[in-house]
Amino acid sequence: MSRILGVHGIGKYRYHRAAGSAEGAAAALGAEWAGHLGDPRVELAVAYYAHHLHRGTPQGPEDDPAGLEPEAQELLVEWVETLQPVPSIAQGPRTARARQAADWLTRNFGAAARVFAIAFCREVHTYLSTPDSPRRMLARRAVADALAAHRPTIVIAHSLGSVVAYETLWAHPEHDVDLLITIGSPLAMPGVVLPRLLPGADTGGRPPRVRRWLNIADVGDIVAIPRSGLGAHFAGVERDITTTIGDWDFHTAGGYLRSPDLIKAIG
Repeated sequence: MSRILGVHGIGKYRYHRAAGSAEGAAAALGAEWAGHLGDPRVELAVAYYAHHLHRGTPQGPEDDPAGLEPEAQELLVEWVETLQPVPSIAQGPRTARARQAADWLTRNFGAAARVFAIAFCREVHTYLSTPDSPRRMLARRAVADALAAHRPTIVIAHSLGSVVAYETLWAHPEHDVDLLITIGSPLAMPGVVLPRLLPGADTGGRPPRVRRWLNIADVGDIVAIPRSGLGAHFAGVERDITTTIGDWDFHTAGGYLRSPDLIKAIG
């Protein structure tokens, strides 16, 4: 039986609120992921870290980037400029530029993508703001503890979780992992994530005791950029797999976990 550890992406503090504890949140997410995967031969748990990045209820409407911290607004602008064929966000006050970026997302991907992007930038900034922030260390510690407790043969890391898993596996090289699968990963996102990683792509790559690394990205996933994948930026990525998890469901963990490409990858 394969032992799988999942590492979740953004927006998962609601599981902690519902369950009342990190352990309860991890159990609820684990059951949800196992249901999506649908393989009784797999023993699956999820490492939970969202409570370490939660900073209270955001001020203002969830679709207004004015509620973001200045650095998170800059991340939003940088991200959207990488998505545009020709950058078109005019210079001006930071909040005005962030709103231009959010408006572009709404026009091209819909209102849900706008809300998601604002939440994504908030959590990414919280995690990556400084190299040694307590929140960053606590999130990595939560994943390291889950690795030690469950001793997985496979790690599946989604979205921001792929960033946390990458840094954790480098910071805690005592864990042997047969296969790392990153899904919907922003690890190579220029400007936003790539230059802030520890270790950086130039000195990092496949973590030292990970035997194989596969990356899976939906063709329309606005988080998994650049479209060239991770192999061009990280040594040791065995393969970048392009898939389609749904016409509108281009980033959710459930969509990736149900995809034939992921099921084939875990064997």
